[in-house]
Amino acid sequence: MIFSSQICRSESVQVCQKFNSSEDMSTKSKTMNKLRNRVQLIGHLGMNPEVKTLESGTKLAKFSLATNDSYVNTKGEKIEETEWHNVIAWNKTAELVESYLEKGKEVAIEGKLTTRSWDDEKGTKRYITEVVCNEILFLGVKG
Repeated sequence: MIFSSQICRSESVQVCQKFNSSEDMSTKSKTMNKLRNRVQLIGHLGMNPEVKTLESGTKLAKFSLATNDSYVNTKGEKIEETEWHNVIAWNKTAELVESYLEKGKEVAIEGKLTTRSWDDEKGTKRYITEVVCNEILFLGVKG
């Protein structure tokens, strides 16, 4: 394995293995470029997807994804945490989302993080960070 990471929750430290020195820089560079801004999540939809077709005919799907994590704190108590992620999908991926996903379904997604801004009705600048999904895998039971 060229790159691996392990997150130590108690110290919030990320430990990464260094590249094997026998590899050439070209291979390392190509591999690192593939890893840049790459997000992989497995979770459950928190709402039914909102799907719209833009004037250009392009499809856009938006949904929230909940990922869960748990750990034992210093008092020995199990702590469960849920993180919510805003996800968008375009074109064919949006069509798949529209056809097969609904609130509660489990999925694995891969994409990249993007942040955009806009001015709300009061003129306040607002920001949102979203995962732009380019691959999706339907998990869970067939039903």
